[in-house]
Amino acid sequence: MKSRCTAVVLSLLALLLAIAVPVMAQDKPQEGAPAMGGADMEAMMKAMSPGEPQKRLARLAGDWTFTSKMWMAPGAAPAESGGTMHGEVLFGGRYVEHHWKGNFMGMPFEGRGTDAYDNVAKMYVSSWIDNMGTGIMYSTGTCDDAGKVCTHSGDMWDPMTGKKTTTSSKITWADDNTFTMEMFGQGPTGEEMKMMEITAKRK
Repeated sequence: MKSRCTAVVLSLLALLLAIAVPVMAQDKPQEGAPAMGGADMEAMMKAMSPGEPQKRLARLAGDWTFTSKMWMAPGAAPAESGGTMHGEVLFGGRYVEHHWKGNFMGMPFEGRGTDAYDNVAKMYVSSWIDNMGTGIMYSTGTCDDAGKVCTHSGDMWDPMTGKKTTTSSKITWADDNTFTMEMFGQGPTGEEMKMMEITAKRK
């Protein structure tokens, strides 16, 4: 009976050892894996912490109304429309998402953008999708020191030509409750032309 108990105890100890060894091995850093020191941790914290640029972007949060003008060709009369925009701050102030609704040439229009300031790249980044296409537009930009004027540039696929074309935009803040956004692109002969102007006011 004593030998049977001893065998059971030894079996249990062997089982515990078999479980503990791999667990202990996981706790040790893998060979060749870089250790994260104090400077690395500080860099990570700076990369993830919202600051003044993110606060400026947060001005887009809330409910807005807008009017828009769109030019199809240089010298042509603009098509005018309007709608609403709702903005929300995401992930503790790190991003702002804005959802636009309106109409374009008699058709319902809906678009959604996400804006951020990349602390590592030290530039503003933006993405845009809408129901008038199937692609994602990506742009990067800068703002002046006061955060009153911000400019972005990027590229997109032109549905008319099937070719990639460059675009730029400029946002001018009159105050925290009013801003104007102008968009520029390539005209029929390749020259830059103003394609759209949006004036938005906080509700």
